[in-house]
Amino acid sequence: MLPIKLIREKSEYIQEIYKKRKYIFSVNQVLEVDEKKRQLVSTLDELRSIRKKSSKQINPQIDEKEKKAIIDSQKETSAKIHELEDALRSTEDQLTQLLLEMPNILQDDIHEGGEQEAKIILQGKGHEILQVEADATIADKPLKSDYDKVPGHWDIAKQLGIIDFERGVKISGQRFYVLMKDGAKLQRSLINWMLEEHTERGYSEIYPPALVKEEMLIGTAQLPKFGENLYKDIEEDLWLVPTAEVPVTNLYREEILSSNDLPIKHVAYTPCFRREKMSAGKEVRGIKRGHQFDKVELVNFVEPIDSIAMHEQLLEDSLNIVKQLGLRFRVLLLASQDTSFASSKTYDIEVWAPGSEEWLEVSSVSNFLDFQTRRANIRYKDVKGSNTFLHTLNASGLALPRTLAALIEQNFKDNSIAIPDVLQPFMKKSTIQ
Repeated sequence: MLPIKLIREKSEYIQEIYKKRKYIFSVNQVLEVDEKKRQLVSTLDELRSIRKKSSKQINPQIDEKEKKAIIDSQKETSAKIHELEDALRSTEDQLTQLLLEMPNILQDDIHEGGEQEAKIILQGKGHEILQVEADATIADKPLKSDYDKVPGHWDIAKQLGIIDFERGVKISGQRFYVLMKDGAKLQRSLINWMLEEHTERGYSEIYPPALVKEEMLIGTAQLPKFGENLYKDIEEDLWLVPTAEVPVTNLYREEILSSNDLPIKHVAYTPCFRREKMSAGKEVRGIKRGHQFDKVELVNFVEPIDSIAMHEQLLEDSLNIVKQLGLRFRVLLLASQDTSFASSKTYDIEVWAPGSEEWLEVSSVSNFLDFQTRRANIRYKDVKGSNTFLHTLNASGLALPRTLAALIEQNFKDNSIAIPDVLQPFMKKSTIQ
């Protein structure tokens, strides 16, 4: 949520950012409702002051006729106050709803454009960094000589008996699958290893609930904008989490933290649930997109002065996982129209899937500034003793299905999957065959 002071003082700046985002919204409407609210507050203050003064006029020295006139006047004033209080509540609700529909501002280095205008800022394979050509586009594929032609992970998994798509559909319907034998163990090994890696880098592990109240989704900006993509309990105010970002960010909802505790860095594994709208075709084959998936999430709470540097560190922490797995990867800086509603700046980490012949996003690394903490009212006591809104950042570290898909395809050779060295202690073998 944007602060109303910023909207009042920089309305034209915000409107220009929304044009850059291609987001249709009238900032002037917010200002009009805000002005109406301020006028109502001012009028109410005047009427309450009048009522208070008239109450002091009632004393034993005045006669009954004068007393009755004052009381009648108070009744009229009180009725007007109640009327305006109702109008103020309605106006405040309208203003809050408008503020919740306003996306975040963008950082100055975000260029204009859509999905295809993302910039490749880094690429590599494992720990090897590769040169990014000046004219590189996100549609570019690695050279054919970099990889042998391999089947898609769905065919490899069927051949080796590690994913059962048919039984997944039988149990739950389209876009569900069952990880079997070494497939299940490989996923579990990835989760365990990722959690170990992140805790060694200073993250505190938590295991949060996978069901949350509606206000938690408002706090992280999944609601009210993206409700159609979420699953909800039909009888209670409980929603299945689309990402661990939701419960982890809201851990400190309505709290004032100490600056001595900052930065706070959490890592959490959760199952995630999203109502993906998918059509048939190659782009949704296998485990690349589904209604249920596993993810290891990183969430940071930092002082505003540190958030730019922490964003780069968070990218490095996520990329560390990709590099140690030896995967071919690239990092994109998203353009204005593709930067998410709540984010001020986002890097996407993508890995190459040679069987699928496409880049798969395994992490979005985002800086939200104080957009989420204003919604969730998360503050800290700064050096001046003032209660100040924190900045939040998060990243996948990593999302499992696409990481697993790319790992299977990049490591498939001679009818077996080579297990990365870092996972072998968990798998207790070096290949799946």
